Amino acid sequence: MGEITTIGLDIAKSAFQVHAISATGTVVVRRQLKRRYVVQFFASLKPCLVGIEACATAHHWGRELAKLGHEVRLMPPRYVKPYVKRNKNDAADAEAICEAVTRPNMRFVPIKTIDQQSILVLHRTRMLFIRQRTMTINAVRAHLAEFGIIAGIGRNGLQALLDLIRKGEKPEIPPEAWLCLVALADQIDLLKQRILGMDRQIMKWHRTNDLSRKLE
Repeated sequence: MGEITTIGLDIAKSAFQVHAISATGTVVVRRQLKRRYVVQFFASLKPCLVGIEACATAHHWGRELAKLGHEVRLMPPRYVKPYVKRNKNDAADAEAICEAVTRPNMRFVPIKTIDQQSILVLHRTRMLFIRQRTMTINAVRAHLAEFGIIAGIGRNGLQALLDLIRKGEKPEIPPEAWLCLVALADQIDLLKQRILGMDRQIMKWHRTNDLSRKLE
């Protein structure tokens, strides 16, 4: 058995697929690996080149395997796809990753640090709250429109609707609907506060990050 020099690791499922080859291209290992044994398996190997598709959890595994001395390269899945030689499955994907990672013209994705991953979570959570707020505002407008209550577009129109909901002075709207509208209005206020809080966190991070300030 030759010494492993390159590994394609498919991490798409709970059971990972390993495709390892030697310097001559001979397949040395082709097996499934449960998640809890991944670190143990790679710790038993000499440092080698490991290819992983840049999908969910890829940056985590990239950091973990790099700690063990391996050279980890992440690749966009769309760049790996052309190397799949047969019907798509875990073994074929791992083999394609193993081949793609050695190509001189392959484009790689830098592995994010813990700090970079953290600020990305902050930005993505903020964007999620913004989408939720937009959806909730649209729901309020749509529900009130069904009762013939319309307001202008923009912040002032929304505030007029929220004030109307708070006052509860529209007898044509049944109590059951008012309860829902009040809950939606409260949700809009809560999301607004959360978004503002995250804006403050992002600005705090920005002030302490040299690259971010240079980009500004």
